[in-house]
Amino acid sequence: MIFLIAAAIATAAPAAPAPSAPSSCANLVSANAFVCRALAAQKAGDNAGAASAFEQAALASSEKDAGTAHLWAAAGNMWIAADQPAKAAVALDKALALPGLEGAQRGEALLDRARAAEAQNDLTTARTKLNEAASSISGDPFYWYFSSALYIREQNSQAAQAAIGRALTLAPADPTILFEAGHVAQIAGDTVGARDYWQRAIARDPSGPIGKAAQEALRMLPAPLTVKTD
Repeated sequence: MIFLIAAAIATAAPAAPAPSAPSSCANLVSANAFVCRALAAQKAGDNAGAASAFEQAALASSEKDAGTAHLWAAAGNMWIAADQPAKAAVALDKALALPGLEGAQRGEALLDRARAAEAQNDLTTARTKLNEAASSISGDPFYWYFSSALYIREQNSQAAQAAIGRALTLAPADPTILFEAGHVAQIAGDTVGARDYWQRAIARDPSGPIGKAAQEALRMLPAPLTVKTD
C-alpha cells in the first residue's frame, strides 16, 4: 500500500528527498540513502529493486527504532508488487514482529501479509491475517474487496457476496470493486447482476485494464434473453 511506503519515508530520519534518478542519491550505507534508492527504483518501475532497497534501509536501522517496522512493511508491499510473495511474507513478518506499527498502519501490513499468503496458496494464513486486520481497517473498501476474493477461493460464495456488498457500500464507483462484484454475481448464478456490474466497471474505466477485463468478461456471458412481440 502507498500508505505503508509513505509511513516508511516519514519515519526515516531525517526525511529522505524524493529523487528523480538513482544517481541523485548519496553513495552511502545509511537508511536515508537506501530509502532514496528505494524511491528512485519505485519511480522507475523497478519494484524488486525498491523492495530490496527498503530492506537494506531496515537492516541499516536499529530494531528499537519504530521506523524500522515501517521500512520492512514497505519492503513487503513492494515485494508483492514484484510478484514475489515469499519474500513479501518474510519482510512483513519482520515488520509485524517489531514495535512501531500501530492502528491502521498495522492493519495495512496485516492485509499485505494476507495478500502474500493468498498468492502462495496458503488460504488459512491469509484468512487469519485478514481477520486480525479487521479491527483497524474495516473502513477500507480494499479490505472487503480482498476478503470477497479470498472467500471465492475458499468456495464460500455467500460470504463473498456479503463482503463485496460492504466494499460497494464504501466505494460504489470503484471500477476494481465493480469488476469483482460482477465476478461474485456470476459465480452466484446472477448473470444479469454480473452484466450490470461489468458494464458499470467499463463506464468507470473505459480505456484502462479493468474496463478491458470487464469487456472480455461480458463477451463470455451468454447473450441476454429478448422477448419479441407482434
